[in-house]
Amino acid sequence: MDGPDCYGWVISSGREKADPLMQALFDYASYMPHGYCLYWQPWLVILYAGSDLLIFLAYSAIPIALLMFLRRRPDLRYRKLVALFAAFIMLCGITHLISILTLWVPIYPLHGLVKLFTGIVSAITAVVLFSLIPRLVAIPSPSQLEEANAQLRAEVAAHERTLAQLQEAQRDLEAKVRKRTGELTETNRRLTVVTREAVHRGRNLLTVVDSLARQTARSAPEIDTFLERFSGRIHALSNATAAVMDDPSSAYATLDSVVRRQLQPITETYGERVVIVGPAVEINNEAAQQLALATHELATNAVKYGALATLGGTVRLAWEISGEPAADATLHFVWQESDSSVHAAREEASTSGGFGTTLLTRAVPAMLHGTAQRNHEAGGLHYELTIPLARIVAEIPGAEGKDRLGLDLTDNIWENFASPFGPLSLPSVG
Repeated sequence: MDGPDCYGWVISSGREKADPLMQALFDYASYMPHGYCLYWQPWLVILYAGSDLLIFLAYSAIPIALLMFLRRRPDLRYRKLVALFAAFIMLCGITHLISILTLWVPIYPLHGLVKLFTGIVSAITAVVLFSLIPRLVAIPSPSQLEEANAQLRAEVAAHERTLAQLQEAQRDLEAKVRKRTGELTETNRRLTVVTREAVHRGRNLLTVVDSLARQTARSAPEIDTFLERFSGRIHALSNATAAVMDDPSSAYATLDSVVRRQLQPITETYGERVVIVGPAVEINNEAAQQLALATHELATNAVKYGALATLGGTVRLAWEISGEPAADATLHFVWQESDSSVHAAREEASTSGGFGTTLLTRAVPAMLHGTAQRNHEAGGLHYELTIPLARIVAEIPGAEGKDRLGLDLTDNIWENFASPFGPLSLPSVG
């Protein structure tokens, strides 16, 4: 039996045993290949087969590209729609591939079945696409996206400007905080110095008052004399301290304000008979107290026994600075009385060896590291106090050790002027 008869027997046998549907799908022996319709013209067969092959390759590449796109963009929405498009295009490519086969093999039932699947997938894709049209329309267009991006860039620029302004404000605030902190630190430092100075002044003043009380009591014959002298000397210290405290921001007072405050009662009483002259000199608290005590003693003696106890007597208080201010400058503090010869002997007798004389000639010069000369000239009492300028304009003590040294020195100096007549005892009344 030759080939065609054998083939026909196999087919016949298959028809008898196969399912009717399968027979319908694979019973292509009864059909004529599509090439017969083209009369097997070579150029026409090549044209059909080549175009279908090209379409198949293109349709196969498009789904591959879509699948690669989906893989690289896992965040993309509507992924199922893209998958449907890929399946639809792939099935279209397969139909063109089968079309090539039908040129030589008439598998038209299989070709029709693939086209059916392609149609079903196409219909599903169309339905899904139409259902997604409202959502797809809501997707911003490129121009809208560009406009939104422009707005975002403008907002970003505005935020950057705001951030720059906030950073600038922060820098300014930090600078102000640093400046304020520095000012507070300086203020606290000054308060510390002022506090130490206040403690120093208070303790020093108490030492001076204690010594004045003891020395005045030892030289006073009775309680009334003691009270008068002690009260006057305390008042002198009070005036000196008040002169320094006139300016709360400074620890100094002018020498002119100290002596004028001290001599105010006699200048108001005697008017032009009391002359005060001298350059502007700032002195510290210690110098103010000592010069106030000296001025008080001189003024008290002048009123009681000196020039102001006469009708025409005058007093001239003057001071001047000699030498270079930056080197060994010296202050000359001069008290000159005139027309006091009538009472000179009485004054000499009343003050010789007394605490007033000790105060003028020993205590005050020692406290200010200077020297004093006191004598009665033909015209009246002459008193000159010479002081190193650096001693009366010294800086405020800044350390506890310096304060302690100053207090000890003050106390020792005043204690050294104790009267040899025994311990402190106030005179009894009567």
